[in-house]
Amino acid sequence: MSQVLDLAGLTLEVTNLERAQVFYTGLFGLELVLKDEAAGTLEFHFANGQHLRCWMPITKQVSDPRLAQLGARGGTHVHFAMQIPVGTRGAAKRVLDAHGLTWTEIDLGDEDFHDYGLYFFDPFGHGLELREVVTDQSDPRAPVIAPGLPSDQPQTLSVIGLREVALAFTDFEAMLKHLPRAYGFALHKRQSERNFAQFTLAAASEDDGKHTPRRWLYAWDPQVGLAQMLGGEHALVSFYADLGAVTALVVAAGLAHLRDAHRLTVRDPSGHVFEFLELR
Repeated sequence: MSQVLDLAGLTLEVTNLERAQVFYTGLFGLELVLKDEAAGTLEFHFANGQHLRCWMPITKQVSDPRLAQLGARGGTHVHFAMQIPVGTRGAAKRVLDAHGLTWTEIDLGDEDFHDYGLYFFDPFGHGLELREVVTDQSDPRAPVIAPGLPSDQPQTLSVIGLREVALAFTDFEAMLKHLPRAYGFALHKRQSERNFAQFTLAAASEDDGKHTPRRWLYAWDPQVGLAQMLGGEHALVSFYADLGAVTALVVAAGLAHLRDAHRLTVRDPSGHVFEFLELR
């Protein structure tokens, strides 16, 4: 059973705030809720409340003073996926074409059930993916955080939330034991042909695919994955979790952390920073 219940957000490293703002509002229709040019930060919200942050690495300056002692940075070349409703993949291709983006389509299903991903890159080298999911909250696979409503802006993608984040770990075998022990992530499966592991972000595990609306954490060693995607380095990722249970595990593991009333932020030995939020 996982103590980590859903994906809350992701922080990316960018080199130009204006370009990031244009890309993530113009293509995805995300709501810009914070822009601090002096700090070099942006924050966008999805309609379901998940967040996407962009930080510029600026010398002698921290993006978030609260996290300075943990050495948190925005992730570099992170691969992550966003959810779109079933039946909107064709429209998504047309929007990507209209924005002049090169995309790759890969069937991640099997001969009995085709499950396509659309892969492309943002201006900063982050690898993005779109996956169709069911949006019915009565579906037994429904996530803790319900999908939002897609943007009604013309020429934007029908994004309804974040789906997954992929991170790199140089010691893959140690990671497989460390993530469950230190945080309560539940390992769903690992592949035999390469160092690739999948953790379900939900109380109960299930298979990925077949338009599942669940969210996921992928972990692999530094490698090139599908469509030349790379796992994120020194990433800052936020999750909804059983905060008391995760705090107890983090303290027992002796990891550097910050704790306040509604969140726990942890510096992982891999260099990643994980933020666990109380589900309210």
